[in-house]
Amino acid sequence: MPLPFLTADRAFDASAEDIALPFDDHDSWRRPYRPGPWRVAAAATLLLLSSFVLLAAVIISVAGSLSGATVCFVLSGVVIACALRLLRVGAWVSRHGVRRVGFFLTTTVRWPDTAAVRTVQQPVKWLGFPRTVQGQALVVVRRNGEPLAPLVTDHNADFLARAEAFERATDTIEAWGDEYRTN
Repeated sequence: MPLPFLTADRAFDASAEDIALPFDDHDSWRRPYRPGPWRVAAAATLLLLSSFVLLAAVIISVAGSLSGATVCFVLSGVVIACALRLLRVGAWVSRHGVRRVGFFLTTTVRWPDTAAVRTVQQPVKWLGFPRTVQGQALVVVRRNGEPLAPLVTDHNADFLARAEAFERATDTIEAWGDEYRTN
């Protein structure tokens, strides 16, 4: 049973004014789409693993081995940090520019430094693995010609098997670019 009131994929109001930049505060960084089910499932699995490691840490500390419990607590903290970082991965926009947040590296490009933001057909990684498939990617073309990895693809953890959500997200990011690149 679909629950459209719980998803970002629904049409809010057919008679509402269709604006490309629906947020009031354009100075804060926002992801113009929700994290996809693959990304949320991976983070949830990591948090479940962390709960088991925390339980093991408690059992080990009660048994009397404080060094082993400390290792388990630290390992659990690292797994929780990885799960939270995994949820932050994606494209973020604001009035200042576009930000590509990766697991290890974040790259920010100011809007005046971009020549274009567009969707292109190219080989893309499937769920971030080395295997590539033909797909669509949202790329930022910089004025200085320096390459930037694609912001989002239709085969990443946010948009795999969600073509409509990918189109909506890329259109929104392109609209942010068109709005602020000229200013």
